[in-house]
Amino acid sequence: MPSATDAHRPVVLDRREGPFGEVVLRERGSDFEIIANGCFLMDTSDGRSERLLIDAALAALPADRPEPSVLIGGLGVGFSLVRAAEEPRWGRIAVVEREQAIVDWHLDGPLGRISGAALADPRTEVLRTDLVDHLRTTTERYDALCLDIDNGPDWTVTEGNGSLYSAAGVEACRTRLTPGGVLAVWSAQPSAEFESTLRNAGFRAVTTEEVAVARGVPDVVHLALRGE
Repeated sequence: MPSATDAHRPVVLDRREGPFGEVVLRERGSDFEIIANGCFLMDTSDGRSERLLIDAALAALPADRPEPSVLIGGLGVGFSLVRAAEEPRWGRIAVVEREQAIVDWHLDGPLGRISGAALADPRTEVLRTDLVDHLRTTTERYDALCLDIDNGPDWTVTEGNGSLYSAAGVEACRTRLTPGGVLAVWSAQPSAEFESTLRNAGFRAVTTEEVAVARGVPDVVHLALRGE
């Protein structure tokens, strides 16, 4: 008979080598976990902070802005996308995800039970590309950027992601926003340096919202508005 310890031991469901390293989908009890290059990225045990990422961005936009567009980076376990699809006020919902494995786990794998309805929503589009590259090359502008591709500005999954939180990366985010648009960035811990970078780039109303977690410091969402 399996012991209680066995029930909580992670089981690898899929392991892939991609252009940015190894990504792994694990099952632990009733939850799923995504591991990137040996670094725990996220799981399905809670999701409050991922939902706050979307809710806080929408709340920061003017209530009279019709059908605002949102860019979510990346797909993860799907909580942010699901939250956006649950809100009828959003118009276009674009999701950037560079890891084909993660997209597959949602479209044809076990994560589909979380995101299936949201992915089928006609407002949803999955962009299979790197977020940093997309921000620098697209001409599309969004009312909200909701970014959750790392454990935060000070703890990136890959070295190349660090440029997103630099002065140049923040400026790329500002350029991709409509006037009055909102940038929301998830982080496992607050980053005073990132807040300073946002202010120096000309963002206004820079704030940090906390979400309590079971252990350790709270998760946070960094929020900033582009000036008119």
